[in-house]
Amino acid sequence: MSVAHADDADDYSRPTGETYHAEKALPSGDFYTGQWRDNLPHGHGKYLWTDGCMYVGEWHRGKTMGKGRFSWPSGATYEGDFKNGYMDGKGTYIDSSGDLYRGSWVMNLRHGQGTKSYVNGDCYDGEWRRGLQDGHGRYQWKNENHYIGQWKNGMMNGNGTMIWSNGNRYDGSWEDSAPKGNGTFRWSDGSFYVGVWSKDPKEQNGTYYPSTSTGNFDWQPQQVFYVDLSECVVCTCQRIPVLPSQKMPVWYGSSSEQSSSGNRTKSSERPRRRSVDGRVSNAEMELRNNGSGYLQVDDTESNRSPLGPLRIQPAKKQGQTISKGHKNYDLMLNLQLGIRHSVGRPAPATSLDLKASAFDPKEKLWTKFPSEGSKYTPPHQSCEFKWKDYCPVVFRTLRKLFNVDAADYMLSICGNDALRELSSPGKSGSFFYLTNDDRYMIKTMKKAETKVLIRMLPAYYNHVRACENTLVTKFFGLHCVKLTGTAQKKVRFVIMGNLFCTGHSIHRRFDLKGSSHGRLTTKPESEIDPNTTLKDLDLNFLFRLQKNWFQEFCRQVDKDCEFLEQERIMDYSLLVGLHFRESSCNNSATPTSGAITPTGDNRPSRGEMDRFLLDASKLASMQLGINMPARVERTVRRSDAENQLVGEPTGEFYDVILYFGVIDILQDYDISKKLEHAYKSMQYDPTSISAVDPKQYSRRFRDFIFRIFVEDT
Repeated sequence: MSVAHADDADDYSRPTGETYHAEKALPSGDFYTGQWRDNLPHGHGKYLWTDGCMYVGEWHRGKTMGKGRFSWPSGATYEGDFKNGYMDGKGTYIDSSGDLYRGSWVMNLRHGQGTKSYVNGDCYDGEWRRGLQDGHGRYQWKNENHYIGQWKNGMMNGNGTMIWSNGNRYDGSWEDSAPKGNGTFRWSDGSFYVGVWSKDPKEQNGTYYPSTSTGNFDWQPQQVFYVDLSECVVCTCQRIPVLPSQKMPVWYGSSSEQSSSGNRTKSSERPRRRSVDGRVSNAEMELRNNGSGYLQVDDTESNRSPLGPLRIQPAKKQGQTISKGHKNYDLMLNLQLGIRHSVGRPAPATSLDLKASAFDPKEKLWTKFPSEGSKYTPPHQSCEFKWKDYCPVVFRTLRKLFNVDAADYMLSICGNDALRELSSPGKSGSFFYLTNDDRYMIKTMKKAETKVLIRMLPAYYNHVRACENTLVTKFFGLHCVKLTGTAQKKVRFVIMGNLFCTGHSIHRRFDLKGSSHGRLTTKPESEIDPNTTLKDLDLNFLFRLQKNWFQEFCRQVDKDCEFLEQERIMDYSLLVGLHFRESSCNNSATPTSGAITPTGDNRPSRGEMDRFLLDASKLASMQLGINMPARVERTVRRSDAENQLVGEPTGEFYDVILYFGVIDILQDYDISKKLEHAYKSMQYDPTSISAVDPKQYSRRFRDFIFRIFVEDT
């Protein structure tokens, strides 16, 4: 990334806001020529880097924004829309080999509808996601074989049809670019084969129907994999060598004033900077560690914001490690022993099509764990207990559906590292435990919640199976520990995915319901840290999603809310976590987003973020609600609107990575909630309280969510 000093004396004699033509030979050796305003490229201009890269097009306040053309010394070119330095919108990219892509882009990635023409004669026309073919599309090979159907992560996956140039065709299910599951192979002469397909001959099963009595009875289904598909290899996309956003210069704009001798001296004026909560000051903002373990940002007194100084403590692991002597140490050992037994128990391979009996509430499995061990259980140092698995086949299949590896699952929960107990129970009185790697959260359950989960389990299973990008909580297991002896105490557990399991620091987290009564954090500003969960009336951001993400988000929220409404569930929340991508800790440059984050965390730079977006191993982890690049706009509530849920936008934006999901989905509208609704309705506005009918709750929740999540235009 180049560093551009714009310090010609002529710049400071120009009135603020005037656009004029300038030519800048920069200290790095780069060269800019074009329109200029307020010490930054603004309008149409050309930037030439010393390595031969060149951009010609529109600029906005120092960033490539609008229509433009970027060329690489290798001969590759991109021509189309730019946004904040990224290839974003509609554009055409021709790589150095001659491959051509024309279509939609989001943050340097092919995303949306697009056509890719390969130099070898192949062509793909269809949907893209995160840089790879994903969705519905058509791929045609140069020999005129073609595939029409579903794609996932650049491979033929789902339902699709392959038609060969000789007239043969396959209709059915695909996985990893090969037939997998039910399908039919037809010959041009009318013969066909129907069955279950697999590369493993042991799993292959079907029937051949010849068109005549002299059909090809020697044919074997495996020929499709090793002969017919041998020439149907999907070409990969050549990697973009250097991303335009990685090349964007950081403009060190500084004012100066003329001394009496005509020499320029540095002014005390500094660039505008913004804090995470949006305070703006033209004075110098000093970032310093005040010795108390957090960073503090100070403005001058004349520009002091009524919000007070922002404090962001370095993110720390939540909870207390459960070590020997802890009151719940034996309970943790029981849980780990039970999970190891349940997951490690041999079980036949299951299909995703489960029988109704698997969901029967009576489908429970009890195992006794004596201290001395038994034929099926190991000896242990904890007290004797009994272990119960609820609907074990269903949860084992859910783990398979969620791509949870059994060995990794056991290692996370039952490895040498102890669990961590969160400092205080939730509002329901349940306790929460985190695995040491933060992948899984374990919650103690009331009997009523357990009944709700088992009751809705068939609908939940069908919903998460049908909706790959569902935002509702992922459940991996439901268990019970029953202590033997006089106590006879029962503790029920559910194991869930932890939404905030990420290498990024979560700087702000919000629990959002769309109601206002009691939805304000009682902590003073000075005690709010990254682990504080803020509520609706604390929210001071609008979340701006790229068009494709936003459309997918709206569709999925509607589907999830319809599912919860049908199951008579209410009082759920959208849990949102924000990682601010850039910081203004570097005093030598004007930040692009101005977010102030703690030093020492592992936040990515813009270049690292670009590499992250193109790293194929990490693309799979970026999905709706997980690792989502976005922008937030700061909002401010009117002083005369005490319960205003959504503040007024200020025009101050920050680049973030978002994590979000729908949590607390086990509260049905039972008699206690109906009584709570009746009681609170006599004291407060009925529309402001959480306890309302599921239909009304769903409508209010969606209305609120679609006001705070908007399309980034």
